[in-house]
Amino acid sequence: MACPAAFVVFDELVGNVFGSSPTLELLHENRDYPFAHEAGVYMQQDNSLFITSNLFTDPKTQAPRIQITRVVLPRDGDGGVECQEIHPEHVPMANGGVNYKDGVLFCAQGGDGCPGGLAYMESKPPYKSHLMLSSFYGRDFNSVNDVVVHSDGSMWFTDPIYGHEQGIRPKPRLPCQVYRFDPGRKAVRAVADGFGRPNGICFSPDEKTVYITDTDWIHGDGTTDDFRASHIYAFDMVEYSGQPFLTNRRLFAMADTGIPDGIKCDVHGNVYSGCGDGINIWSAGGVLLGKILVDGGAANFCFGRNGDMFILNEHRLWRARLAATTKGALLRI
Repeated sequence: MACPAAFVVFDELVGNVFGSSPTLELLHENRDYPFAHEAGVYMQQDNSLFITSNLFTDPKTQAPRIQITRVVLPRDGDGGVECQEIHPEHVPMANGGVNYKDGVLFCAQGGDGCPGGLAYMESKPPYKSHLMLSSFYGRDFNSVNDVVVHSDGSMWFTDPIYGHEQGIRPKPRLPCQVYRFDPGRKAVRAVADGFGRPNGICFSPDEKTVYITDTDWIHGDGTTDDFRASHIYAFDMVEYSGQPFLTNRRLFAMADTGIPDGIKCDVHGNVYSGCGDGINIWSAGGVLLGKILVDGGAANFCFGRNGDMFILNEHRLWRARLAATTKGALLRI
């Protein structure tokens, strides 16, 4: 299969993902600050994205800041984009996010004197927001990083200590863990531990497998160590006494360049992660099928319609156009 240089083939099965003529194009660049870092939430109803920046210093206040941006995509799929900075009141230091009801469920890392947690934001102006969960029974979360919503309405999220290492959160009061929040019962449980820095999280299309990335390879102060984990772990989800549990923890894959940050599945069960060289793609059996190379790597990404993928590359936002049958398991469009 012949592909442009950005599309690397390790296994011919990736041809089903890429299609016959994949393309990669730069949609927008912002040299002022790293606007395209996390979240990547595609809104089908108005063909837009919500993304969050990396941590940067506000030139006016000299304070650390994270900016949420709404990216309006062109209706016909071609042409430029419109970027709108938005400022919801109750989403302190946003990071990962996912579609929830008609809006966005954000991971709010919190600030030095402000707890974080899970925050819901409406997708239309004035972007009303509120914190749905701010602590583990009185103990503040560290810096909630990524979240996914199960079909039963529960919210599964990771909580590493990057916020403290970056100086925006106080000393951690909880281990680096993964949690499940049931908003109906207002009950939160720790469901997985043993991570250096739990980060990305997603479900397989049938929701029988949970994938969680461990990005311990890099710490919040920027130090890296090849001996630390840059891994994806898979868990089986089983039910006991009416509640889900994660069992059979196993190493699914290791990123060869940088860390596996944001993670998602397509409808066929393939697993994608933003890594130090771009988007890495594995089969459900853990075989590295291929890569979409992006200079500087990708922290996160999301699927759009009919094979579109939006890649967050810090100062740049890219669109990869893959096979029309390559659809994200979250929206299945």
